[in-house]
Amino acid sequence: MELPHRLVMAPMSRDRSLADGLPSELNVEYYRQRASMALIITEGTQPSEDGQGYLLTPGIHTDAHIAGWRKVTDAVHAEGGRIVVQLMHAGRVSHPDNTLHHRTPVAPSAVQPKGVMFTATGPQGMPAPRALAADEIAGVVDEFRRAAAAVAARFDGVEIHGGNGYLVHQFLSSNANERTDRYGGSVAHRIRFATEVTSAVAAEIGADRTGLRISPGNPYNDITEHDMHDVYPALLDAVDPLGLAYLHLIQGPDEEFLQHKRRQWSTALIVNRSGTPLDTRFADLDSGLADAVSVGATALANPDLPHRVRTGAPLNGPDPATFYGGDHRGYTDYPTLPTTTES
Repeated sequence: MELPHRLVMAPMSRDRSLADGLPSELNVEYYRQRASMALIITEGTQPSEDGQGYLLTPGIHTDAHIAGWRKVTDAVHAEGGRIVVQLMHAGRVSHPDNTLHHRTPVAPSAVQPKGVMFTATGPQGMPAPRALAADEIAGVVDEFRRAAAAVAARFDGVEIHGGNGYLVHQFLSSNANERTDRYGGSVAHRIRFATEVTSAVAAEIGADRTGLRISPGNPYNDITEHDMHDVYPALLDAVDPLGLAYLHLIQGPDEEFLQHKRRQWSTALIVNRSGTPLDTRFADLDSGLADAVSVGATALANPDLPHRVRTGAPLNGPDPATFYGGDHRGYTDYPTLPTTTES
């Protein structure tokens, strides 16, 4: 995939799909508006019924889901854009009330996460998940593989979400994963699930259409990683030989860690420094640390962000009050500038 510039739209859950996981017409318009980004990475999309964590998030595990996403990808491609789907299995970060089947969430181990989950009846504590049996894990890996086949929906590729405390990250962690079998305990065992998922997706659609997102040291969703300096070098050593399209790295604990991952990774590196100014992010391009940078809320609030950056135009500020759920407000109604002023 050849990108026209280096400004990527980061995945952002905005909870505006339909109750059955179908992409909505609002979703179509939202992504179409942002087609000038070098690459759009969609919001986290569940690869199976058990993968859902939040209300009104999209799925890609039925024919109807694929048909719905085809409207999105066709709209983006009609505007000259490129779009990959992020596969996100929420694992234990869920609540039965947020799913159609109302089953207990699944996870590496039956460790209840701290925190609450927003549901239709208000915030509720997340329940202790059900530990996946050893003979079930291959089936979960296959859920990712089958969902990746949704390039039939004309996506340009797939990003596997391996961070932010969701299922892949839960297997990597030292607190959510208490297993003593081949998927837990040692570093080599805890990276196994992430490696198997990545390998399965790459085998299904091609490594050159597969990306992986990680967030080393991120405690979000009650994740602890006491040995992250051992886990992530081992993980990258395991998946780098696949020749993936890119690694999407969320900041990391310090600059030395970032520099090490740059040296270790052999293909494209997308860096996301959440909450930092654009100038800081662009410096990563100048230094060679990043091949591209991803931005979230700034791309939400500025559908024409590349145009604004090129022309030095002021940026819209995002409205956090409208981030999650709701209608078009704070989603598809951010103003754009006339493109005729671009030099």
